[in-house]
Amino acid sequence: MWYNFKQKVRELNVRNRFILYTCLVVLAALVGMAGCSGKKQAVPTRPAIRPTVASPTSSIDRTGWPVIVAFGDSLTAGQGVPFDSNYPSQLQAELDRLGYKYRVVNAGISGDTTAGGVTRLESVLNHKPEIVILELGPNDALQGMKIDVMKANLQKMIEELQKLQVQVVLAGMQIPPNYGPEYTEAFRQSYVDLAKQHDLPLIPFFLDGVAAKPSLNQMDGIHPTAEGYAYVVKNVMTVLEPLLKKP
Repeated sequence: MWYNFKQKVRELNVRNRFILYTCLVVLAALVGMAGCSGKKQAVPTRPAIRPTVASPTSSIDRTGWPVIVAFGDSLTAGQGVPFDSNYPSQLQAELDRLGYKYRVVNAGISGDTTAGGVTRLESVLNHKPEIVILELGPNDALQGMKIDVMKANLQKMIEELQKLQVQVVLAGMQIPPNYGPEYTEAFRQSYVDLAKQHDLPLIPFFLDGVAAKPSLNQMDGIHPTAEGYAYVVKNVMTVLEPLLKKP
């Protein structure tokens, strides 16, 4: 078949050969274009805009510095954000920036409850902290835990820490109103009562300025973004800074 096609081409005059070759070139180009259009073209995507957050200076040697333990659940652990964007890391960066010589330890575990906090309190004490920022309780509410039980667990941790002369900063928490007004208010008030009973510095609401703001929270509407944690650090520093040794 191919031989016969070449033979016919030889029999054409120059003008007709030129027309034939031109048609073949155009046909090949059209086939190539059709093949390309059938493929999915890579759509350029805009690079994700990452909020400008403070990161701790890795070159600093903090050996021997007083320890601040951030003790809590996923809000402390930093679920869903890079490690250097969680609140303990950003807190370390802010302390570095202001010249305070403290080492921040992240002792947050996602899903932890106040009962879980009691069981791992010893591991927190192993860091020999000077200050502990205690942020626990929201997961108790999610599990429908009785307020009295949650409050008793928090009190036990506070008392154990105070026995060892550890300064406790209590992170006040709030829950959505769909839990019912009575439970919601009792939950909030438990932190106020404990702070007053044990003479503790209280962060009135750990997520103040962040909760219920889509732009500062991840898709789950619960955990802050990196930018949201920057607001959390401001809330923490307002209460924490007066307790620190001046640089």
